[in-house]
Amino acid sequence: MAQESPHISVLLDEVVRSISPLQARHVVDGTFGAGGYSRAFLQAGARVTGIDRDPNVLPFAQTLSDDYGDAFKFVQGRFADLEQLATENDFAPADAIVLDIGVSSMQLDEGERGFSFMRDGPLDMRMEQHGESAADLVNERDEREISDILFELGEERRARHIAHAIVERRADKPFQTTTELAELIAEKLGRKPGGSHPATKSFQALRIAVNAEYGQLVRGLFAAEEILTEGGVLAVVSFHSVEDRIVKRFFKPQEKGSRHAPMQVKDLSPWANISKPIRASRAELDQNPRARSATLRFAVRNDEPARTLSIEGLGVPGYARREFMS
Repeated sequence: MAQESPHISVLLDEVVRSISPLQARHVVDGTFGAGGYSRAFLQAGARVTGIDRDPNVLPFAQTLSDDYGDAFKFVQGRFADLEQLATENDFAPADAIVLDIGVSSMQLDEGERGFSFMRDGPLDMRMEQHGESAADLVNERDEREISDILFELGEERRARHIAHAIVERRADKPFQTTTELAELIAEKLGRKPGGSHPATKSFQALRIAVNAEYGQLVRGLFAAEEILTEGGVLAVVSFHSVEDRIVKRFFKPQEKGSRHAPMQVKDLSPWANISKPIRASRAELDQNPRARSATLRFAVRNDEPARTLSIEGLGVPGYARREFMS
């Protein structure tokens, strides 16, 4: 029996249109997940290489291999390492690359993964299930660093207050579960009727820090620029403003300068036909509320040389910038 997908791919029709025509083209699905995008591309006649860092997606990859044979290949790894993975697995160049950034509803629904404050489970959040967990972070980092993570990666305005409460609480008992942390944050911040859970931004920030998501995004974008063929399309679905800002500025670099100095001449852009932001229709929102925060941007690779990896002008938050300085 085929493995049923527990995850609804957002903006699926719009993503398919953005990279069409698909017949006989090679598409890299850089964030395979449960395979919703990949299946749609295969149904449209494409060859697909799926990539994912999460070992839990392997049953979904096996299902597509069973259904589509040699038209589908799965490679376990990070889309940030796209160029290296393409060399090692001989799947470059690509005619289209699709990235769906962030955590999937499949991961959120698994309490044992520790991504969601809505489900009790170990305070984990590791997509690859190894390395530093969210519990390690809140139990071992100093108060200032926890505050920086919550403020810069989650845009949590009361980050200092939360960080101080975390450090006070862990002195008596280290955090082990999602519920323990969520309840502490709710207790310290209070909850407004009808508002989002007080822990929403903090959990987002911790997940981004644990998985180095902004660094992964930037590296993946530049890697895609390297392996796309001329005329190839990069389509990126993001779920909050910082990710969307990074993608927007990557496609169309900001001119440098100020009112006191003339604008500098920009390098020729390797991207053409840059789309405007595309968001979910009312019909999709009625079926899948998760699509509410999704934004799709895409662009076409031209014949200009690929750029050297750089975070300048992309709006990468300060905490995440440290990845690139080490």
